[in-house]
Amino acid sequence: MFSSFFPGLINGLLGTGGGILAVTMFRKQGLNVNQAHAHAIGLMLPLSIISLSLLLLQNKQDVLHYWPLIFPTLIGALVGSRLLKKITPKHLRLLFTVLILYSAVHILTS
Repeated sequence: MFSSFFPGLINGLLGTGGGILAVTMFRKQGLNVNQAHAHAIGLMLPLSIISLSLLLLQNKQDVLHYWPLIFPTLIGALVGSRLLKKITPKHLRLLFTVLILYSAVHILTS
């Protein structure tokens, strides 16, 4: 239960970061790196849909603004899910670390 609650809380507060927390929590539960990432994606998908739905319902975003982004995002997700099956845990951890560090630097300097 906590593996889902805290990532949702962080994602709701910050709009990002829930997946990072989810991967960490799933790893602590004994999942390997690839499994933890796959579980985190499955967890974050409904949270993202809920967040977008709430923004649209509150008229804070125009749905037409997102249509050009949907197809490339789906293609990227399909390619990423295929690569997740082939990438080694070591390379996945390295990629994850680089993205986290990049995000941290970007947040601190913006």
